[in-house]
Amino acid sequence: MSRRAAWAAIVALALGAALAPLPPDLVERWYSRRIYPPIQEALTTISNLVPFALFDVLWIGGVAAAAVLVYRSRKYGWVKGAVHVLVVLTCAAALVYLAFLGAWGLNYRRTPLAEKLVFDEARITPEAHAALGDRAVAALNAEYAKAHERPIQLEGLYSAFVDAHRALGGSGVVTGVPKTTLLGWYFHKASIAGMTDPFFLETMLAPDLLDVERPFVIAHEWAHLAGYADESEANFIAYLTCQRGDAAARYSSALMLIGYAPGTRGLKEALEMGPKIDLYAIQTRYRQTSGMLRFAARESYDRYLKANRVEKGIESYDAVVQLILGTPLDTSGNPRLR
Repeated sequence: MSRRAAWAAIVALALGAALAPLPPDLVERWYSRRIYPPIQEALTTISNLVPFALFDVLWIGGVAAAAVLVYRSRKYGWVKGAVHVLVVLTCAAALVYLAFLGAWGLNYRRTPLAEKLVFDEARITPEAHAALGDRAVAALNAEYAKAHERPIQLEGLYSAFVDAHRALGGSGVVTGVPKTTLLGWYFHKASIAGMTDPFFLETMLAPDLLDVERPFVIAHEWAHLAGYADESEANFIAYLTCQRGDAAARYSSALMLIGYAPGTRGLKEALEMGPKIDLYAIQTRYRQTSGMLRFAARESYDRYLKANRVEKGIESYDAVVQLILGTPLDTSGNPRLR
């Protein structure tokens, strides 16, 4: 096979993979349940051994390779050189996309979590929504002191996460060691709390998170590692995890919830001084971000999600409240499964 034929085959394979109407139950049964778990265990185990983010090596290497490609393509002249660069970058993008799908991305096409749960839309009412917010406010007031007593305890969070994951029918998962990244400046400016590397399956956090924000963000990224690509599903598992965790985890979960369910009273009136200080710190950090980068990041991620068949795009984050309210729990606090 010639080089051009190989390149054409790679691009065609990527297009086919992007457009193929794979049945969700087939993806769930064969990829998410059988193929993905050993891939995740191997890649996260390896990435955990490295103290820095391998994703940084990947994107820096990609930028460097593209620069070298452009430089060397000058010998073909401007027109042929530009065509050569375009062809090579298209082929490279196809290879990266196929690697993305194989390592993690096919989880976007698995059976939605709502279809595995005993989900009842009738439970989602304005009154239930307000009550959820009131419970979050009460938790912030009650847990503030204990939540600030000591740094995050990853061992306890891990145990709570494993319990929540198993309650949803999941099997074993290797959780990622939280890492910083050279993209930390971008995370700050774009108001991004964390990210799961879809190639090396590692967990990266923004450098300026409050300690009390970290439990929920970490549990959210661990849910992605467990194969829950949808943002609302990852938020739901993080919520279940933190509810099973210590005071810091419960406080962290409540901080998330008041953003989606503020309760019956204004936060200024309902919150005590301690939680107000934390919210002020979060708001101060937000004011230091870049509106332009926030907009660009939001729009880019919205298109990314929709390209991966998440119809609601960035709005899928908000659907966590629907999952929380619409899912009945058993006597042990576990979601009821179909």
